[in-house]
Amino acid sequence: MGLTWSFFNPILMLAVYTFVFSVVFKARWGTGGEETKTQFAIILFVGMNIFGLFAETLNRAPTLVTANANYVKKVIFPLEVLPVVAIGAALFHTLIGVAVLLIALVLMTGSIPATALALPLVMVPLLLLSLGLGWILSSLGVYVRDVAQTVGIATTVIMFLSPVFYSVNALPEGYRKILMLNPLTFIIEQARATVIFGKWPNLPALSLHILGGLVVAWAGYWWFQKTRRGFADVL
Repeated sequence: MGLTWSFFNPILMLAVYTFVFSVVFKARWGTGGEETKTQFAIILFVGMNIFGLFAETLNRAPTLVTANANYVKKVIFPLEVLPVVAIGAALFHTLIGVAVLLIALVLMTGSIPATALALPLVMVPLLLLSLGLGWILSSLGVYVRDVAQTVGIATTVIMFLSPVFYSVNALPEGYRKILMLNPLTFIIEQARATVIFGKWPNLPALSLHILGGLVVAWAGYWWFQKTRRGFADVL
């Protein structure tokens, strides 16, 4: 049931969001020409899939150590792998979503852009960012038990501050600059560009985001290793 649900869950969520935004609210992405609901759904799905990995990792992070308290006092067990495993599980769900997306593209357009090969590269900064935040939040979750509820609320806020349900180009110029401060904005927009619109990623900007992701990952790992010494005293 787990694998089946992983396959059908994104499809069901996509159907709901597509109905709400393209049918109820009559939203359009502004790609030009006659935009169909199917096109809107596929563009929307890319953002949902990318953000889903980030959200799943963050929402699980605060309870990773507390839910595995029996491992804390085992010196030989590397607790730092717990966020890595969580990201692996989230990535698996994302890959299923990507497979669904590619099948939909073939059915709709008859082909997949060659630029879609660059999608793994576009996701590198997302994985690094998620990993770094995962280490930080899993440590905070040991000392501050309410952090899980806070993260859940923050994740919802971040979702609406990311171009998941709308295009950056639909915003006024001033708001675009603010939205671009969110690293997820670049990642989601580049994912759409490579998979749907047949454009190669912006390599200079992507390199900067990868560098930023490495900094966050390093900082998260450093924080986790520094604070893990007190885990056994708290749990």
